[in-house]
Amino acid sequence: MTYCVGILLEQGLVLASDTRTNAGVDQVAIAPKTHVFDQAGERVIVLLTAGNLAITQSVVNLLREQIKEPEPGVANLNSVHSMFEAATVVGAAMRSIYHRDGDSLKEHGIDFTASILVAGQIKGEKPRLFNVYAAGNFIEATSDTPYLQIGETKYGKPIIDRVINYQTDMMEAVKCVLISFDSTIRSNISVAMPIDLMIYRTDALTADCRQRLTEHDPYYASVHKGWGEGLKTVFSSLPNPEWGA
Repeated sequence: MTYCVGILLEQGLVLASDTRTNAGVDQVAIAPKTHVFDQAGERVIVLLTAGNLAITQSVVNLLREQIKEPEPGVANLNSVHSMFEAATVVGAAMRSIYHRDGDSLKEHGIDFTASILVAGQIKGEKPRLFNVYAAGNFIEATSDTPYLQIGETKYGKPIIDRVINYQTDMMEAVKCVLISFDSTIRSNISVAMPIDLMIYRTDALTADCRQRLTEHDPYYASVHKGWGEGLKTVFSSLPNPEWGA
C-alpha cells in the first residue's frame, strides 16, 4: 500500500507520494512513486502511482518507451495536446499491461490493483488533475472537489476535507498535505517516509520545485510536533460530557 495525494489549486498543483513498498513485514524497501515527464516551456506531466508495484512500474516504463520509440499515429505523453489526452494515454497503457499480465496474475491469486494520479499542464490550457483506475477509465478533479487521493486514503482525508478549497494558498496546501501524510503514517505501517513532494505553479511549465522529505527535515519535524501537540491541547480544552455525573 502507499499514499498519494494531488491538490488542484488556482495557483497550481501540490503533489506528494510516500516511498514505502513492501511484500511482507520483512521485505520493506523504498521506491519512488512520483514520475515526471516534462518538456521545459511546453509541458509538465506527473504520475503518482499506487497499487502493485510491478504493475505500476510496467505502466510507467511502457509510457517512457512510447516516447523513446514513438510509433506513427500513436499518441504519447510528449505528443498529446491536452491533459485529457494524457490521461487517455495512461489509461491505454494500464489496459495494455492488464492484457499482458492480467491472466497470469489471476492464476497466482493476485488482483490487478493499480491507480495513477495524472497531473500537470500543457501549454495553452490550465493545470488539470485526473485519477486513472485499473480499468483504464478516469475521473477529473474540479474546482468544487479539487483534490484526489489514492492508496491508503482514509487517515489523511479529514484534514484535507476541512482545509482545502480551490482558492487555498499554495503554501497552506503544502502544510495541509504534510499533516495529511503525518496522520496517515501515524496510523498505518504501510505508509512511511521519505515523502516526495512537488509544487507546480500555473504556467511555470517546468518541474523544478521538487523535494524529498525525511523525518529529519526541519519543517516536517515542526509540523509533526506542532500538529500532535495542538491536537492534544484542543482535546484537553473541550468540556467533558456530564452524562452519568
